[in-house]
Amino acid sequence: MEHTDYTYPDFTKDPDPSHRPMYLSKVLKHLRSDPGIKTVIDVGCGGGDFAQGLAEAGYTICGVDLSKVAIAAANSRDVGRFAVSSVYDSLTEPFGMDFFDSAVCIETIEHLYSPLQLARRVREALRPGGIFIVTTPFWGYAKNILLAFTDRVDRALTATWEGGHIKHFSRRTLTQLMTREGFEVIAFEGCGIGIRNTPYLWSGMLMAFRKPYGNAPVM
Repeated sequence: MEHTDYTYPDFTKDPDPSHRPMYLSKVLKHLRSDPGIKTVIDVGCGGGDFAQGLAEAGYTICGVDLSKVAIAAANSRDVGRFAVSSVYDSLTEPFGMDFFDSAVCIETIEHLYSPLQLARRVREALRPGGIFIVTTPFWGYAKNILLAFTDRVDRALTATWEGGHIKHFSRRTLTQLMTREGFEVIAFEGCGIGIRNTPYLWSGMLMAFRKPYGNAPVM
């Protein structure tokens, strides 16, 4: 039987949009809440646009992504170290690091078959007390009702987008995922630009989590 390996669309044909306008200032606010944060890994970094924003703010940046072309684009920015690697594999090994102070995952988790494995790898890679910041499209009851009423559910679910969104998180379900892996919840913020920043109808959300100090049990 013929077998075809599946990969996401190539970065050169479908480059990532910039997520800096909606998220960068909020991410930096949470990173700056801990003066001990110096090193940050961007998990699913794409072409390095968001990582560049973090580097310009003074952080030492590493990033991983499966796309060779995207990683080449990221390395061409000369703002950090980037490696072709899966988010399901060790995040420290490609860089010879023992740990990172923080990790960010910007508009990536909704594309993953196993967000749980991502959470485990990030927990392994962070120092005790390290912060993990996740952004993803926001889903909630009021927004879902509005999407149904305005006949926009199909568009929002992106079913025909190759390599598109296959997980749809609410604040509750993202919290459940991360606390299951032993993370503590630090913060939640709804995110959007203009009218799409309307409370409970947000385009996206940001959640910040902390790896506990000591040996907190994993649920």
